[in-house]
Parts: sequence; structure tokens; C-alpha cells
Amino acid sequence: MDMRLTALSVLTAIGALSGFVSAAQADVKVLVKTQTYDVAGATGEALIRSMDRNGPRHSFMARAIAQTSYTKDWDFDFAKSKGACRIAKANGTLNLSFTYPRVTSVLPAPLDRRWARFFEGVRKHEETHGEIARQMMTATEKALTGLTVPNDPQCSQTRREARRRIDAVFDEYEAKQNAFDAREHREGGHVEYLVDALAKS
Repeated sequence: MDMRLTALSVLTAIGALSGFVSAAQADVKVLVKTQTYDVAGATGEALIRSMDRNGPRHSFMARAIAQTSYTKDWDFDFAKSKGACRIAKANGTLNLSFTYPRVTSVLPAPLDRRWARFFEGVRKHEETHGEIARQMMTATEKALTGLTVPNDPQCSQTRREARRRIDAVFDEYEAKQNAFDAREHREGGHVEYLVDALAKS
């Protein structure tokens, strides 16, 4: 998910991640990584231009203010009885990564205060995306545990049904991510307010 400087939209970005800190969540393991990129400037507009130059890439032409990305992995403990296959436990891992701007220049006091408010708003926005991803993992675990398919001694049908359920929950929660974006990034919305408040002289 990217917070863009131009169209100010948040979109899902799925990628390989490393170097995470683990956090427990029910039967789902959450590995969190936070990284930064440098920005500098003596005015709000200069900081915005710096983010536009140095922020994480959103697409071929655009860069983002901040970014949330994640991958999800599942493996299962199976129980077999009389030819049926049951998922006794679904073991999920959410690899969650946040990327934020970090100011490297000394800011005038009024701008420093505006930056602090701006950054707090950006952080809350991205953490909401992270929370929706966590909710997705919990909902997926509930959808998988106890899944039973009769006449499936090799558990191949059970695995296919598990994948179908994983994909269905993912789609449901991507819709929630998009709905959150629509609220935050609408014209006159919260993200536009944050950028305008930072840019004011």
C-alpha cells in the first residue's frame, strides 16, 4: 500500500521481505519490518518535493510518501481418519513491512511541529493498512481450521479448498483496504489535509 504524493492513493504492494521482528497474534505469526528513506528541506514544499524524488516507487512514474507491503504464507497440520482429511491447525505467517520518510535536515521550529503532525498522520494511515492485513490473517485462520474433506486420503482436495478459502478471504480484505483508501484519499480527505498542512507557509 502506498501513500502517493500526487493522486494520493493507497494500493497493495506484495513483495519479498527480510529482517523482521516477530510479534505474536493468536495462531498467526506476524513479522514486522520498518525502514526509512531520507528527505530534506527548509520548507514544507521542499520536504514534499524531496519525498516525491526519494520515496518508495509506487509505479513506473510515481513515488509514494510511505508504503505498507506484505506477504502471507500458510502451512497446515493435517489429521486423517477413515479416508477423510481435516486441517487440524492452520499456521500462518504475515511478513509486514512499513516504509516512512525520515528528515535529515534541521527544521525551523514551526516546520518541525508541522512535520511531526504530518508524520503522525502518515504513520496512523499505514498502520491501519497493517491492521487490516492482520485481521485478514486471523479471518483466514478461522476459515481454514477444521476444514474437512471426505474421501481425500492424500489431502489434495483439502489443499485445493484451503487455497480457495485463502484467496476468498484475501479478496474480501483487499476490498476493505480499497474502501479505506477511498475514504482517506477522496478530494478534501485526510491525506490531502495532511499534505496541505505540511506545505503551508
